[in-house]
Amino acid sequence: MATMFLPAFVAVIAIFSIFLSPRAKSDGAFFKGLSPDGRQPSLITLIFSQVTTWIFARSLMNAAILGYYYGLWGALAYAAYYLSFLTGAAIIDSLRFRHGCGSVQEFLRLRFGGAGASCYNLVIAIRLVSEVFANLLVIGILFGSDGSHAYVIAILGFSAITLLYSALGGLHASLRTDVFQMGVFLVVLAALLAVAFTADDFSFATLLFKPFVIDDPGPILLAVALLQVWSYPMHDPVMMDRGFLADRQTTRKSFVHAAWISSLCITLFGCLGVFAGAQALQGEDMNAALTRLLGETPMLIFSAALVVSAMSTLDSTLSSSAKLAAVDMGLLRPTLANGRIAMTVFMLAGLLCVFFGGKDLFAAVAVSGTASMYLTPVVFFSLWRDWRDVPLWSYLTSFCVAVGGAALYFMESSGYSNLIEPLFGVSHKYSKLLLISLVVMAVGCAAFWVGARAPFRSSRTPQPVLE
Repeated sequence: MATMFLPAFVAVIAIFSIFLSPRAKSDGAFFKGLSPDGRQPSLITLIFSQVTTWIFARSLMNAAILGYYYGLWGALAYAAYYLSFLTGAAIIDSLRFRHGCGSVQEFLRLRFGGAGASCYNLVIAIRLVSEVFANLLVIGILFGSDGSHAYVIAILGFSAITLLYSALGGLHASLRTDVFQMGVFLVVLAALLAVAFTADDFSFATLLFKPFVIDDPGPILLAVALLQVWSYPMHDPVMMDRGFLADRQTTRKSFVHAAWISSLCITLFGCLGVFAGAQALQGEDMNAALTRLLGETPMLIFSAALVVSAMSTLDSTLSSSAKLAAVDMGLLRPTLANGRIAMTVFMLAGLLCVFFGGKDLFAAVAVSGTASMYLTPVVFFSLWRDWRDVPLWSYLTSFCVAVGGAALYFMESSGYSNLIEPLFGVSHKYSKLLLISLVVMAVGCAAFWVGARAPFRSSRTPQPVLE
């Protein structure tokens, strides 16, 4: 019976998701999430959609794994990324109501021309593919070992179902299914935590089995997250898309409530990993430890939570992919058919990465987070301080350094290179990530500061400001 639970659970969630996905009949429904009668999403819909699309399967797994290896500080480090909702709210508010822009691309195009928007589109296209890849990878791991028939069938079947209902209804369908999937997720999470927190071996003291030591990987990663949250939301197209769907007050409230709800959920889920790490036997991995401590049934609930979050993230990622290709980049005409074609292309790209790429879940977060840091000086100086005379070379310098830093971290963490340790004496991959993040932020901000005050600075015509 246990072996049938997860496939049956997936089937039920899939059927309900398809049922809740009306076929989109207008561009407004498909690309902007409007209802058939043209209404914007409600506050509850936006909050649940924000939360469930950010608590994706990869995040839950990462939080638990970091908690398992690095204790509570590892779980808190991952939860710190969810402060991005607060910085994201400030970014959206400034974009829409101070600068009068309808998208991030529009703002970058006004300030830095076509090159500014193109750099951004490249980074978020990579991020969208990585989201598809990471969530499909988690689904495969849940059903079988790498390369097994169960692994391959689960990934292909899950991809087909999610693509089907996403292509039917676009962003409007994604918002509707997000509300349903978030409700299921909260029930599943509550059941799982009730079982874990009443287990014989559990006590809140076990959550502190790893003391706070500032140069341990957990606190180091916490510092990395606090550096990256300034730019991380701006390069997340799923979050940014949801910032342009409702009025100002509804949007502000949705971001604030999403911040505390998602931080709480991800921390609680990470505590499961901490619990397993505190009680693990020599050589035991997280799943084996949790199964021994909680039993088979709670682990099925654990897997069910990952399935729900993976599906909600995938449909939102596909909706953002369609908008990126057909609306923001203008590669295709913004029609329903072209939006569906774009979804299919991104899904295929994610599948290629799953079957022919790496398997490190956190590496995708770290690499995209580091690449996104080229936007930190854009947020600080161009968006919030309204510096209008930053030249293109400053922007491109920040972009190249950040992308180079992301590539360097990938090479170092994957074992393809070892350049940092001989030069700076740091060996752990998160210490290297902190060093790279500091350099990327410092060089990017310096390039903006120097560029805005140099005699050869840009003579771009100032734009009107909406206050």
